[in-house]
Amino acid sequence: MFPIGDDNSGRQSFPFVNVALILVNIAVFLYQLSLLATSPQELERFVAAYGAVPAELTTGTDLPPRIGMPIYLTVITSMFLHGGFLHIAGNMWYLWIFGDNVEDTMGHLRYLVFYLLGGIAAAIAQTLAAPSSAVPMIGASGAISAVMGAYLVLFPGGQVRTLAFFGWIPLVFYVPALILIGLWFVLQFFAGLASFGIETAPTGGVAYWAHIGGFLAGVLLVWFFRNPDRVERQRAARRAHRAFQRAASRW
Repeated sequence: MFPIGDDNSGRQSFPFVNVALILVNIAVFLYQLSLLATSPQELERFVAAYGAVPAELTTGTDLPPRIGMPIYLTVITSMFLHGGFLHIAGNMWYLWIFGDNVEDTMGHLRYLVFYLLGGIAAAIAQTLAAPSSAVPMIGASGAISAVMGAYLVLFPGGQVRTLAFFGWIPLVFYVPALILIGLWFVLQFFAGLASFGIETAPTGGVAYWAHIGGFLAGVLLVWFFRNPDRVERQRAARRAHRAFQRAASRW
């Protein structure tokens, strides 16, 4: 199941921060592509320098290539690096769908702080899961997992428009956020457990514990960052929208 939209009823503010985060991620990815066009080795050095490397974070040692700034800042810089077109496209799509409504419930600045804290928590979780790893962690998925955790708390009954294929037949239907995001988290959790065993194609190369840590951080932090009045305004609008849909379907 792949989410393609959600209910925006009740959202009143334009998601400036969410859009800015998407644009910054895309800009950094274009810069990565320019490095790749120059030299694949230049791109590798860039990712190794600005990705979050667990072995560096646990020892406090900036391994080559060095970046000339505190190594712990890589938990921030790593959020804006991606490993390919599918990586960034999937992340930005999920951020576009779920981030706007979460930002509306928090306000712009609070949402930005929440997003960054979620990404930091994700990096910490992955570092604790593999403290000696020298593989750089990159990607916005940890921070986006926090956004999804917040969305689940705020709108568990929120209707997410979902695309699924049964054979070659595409079907579009609505799934409650509790089911869609809840199922996603369960899959991440079991994949994370599997990653402690022998590395396989499904478990290798994916920072599942970053997803888990970011999600749990979002579930907890949302209680401190949300504005209850804004949350209730969105919930009331969603209830009214669903009531209108039910009434219209009876005609």
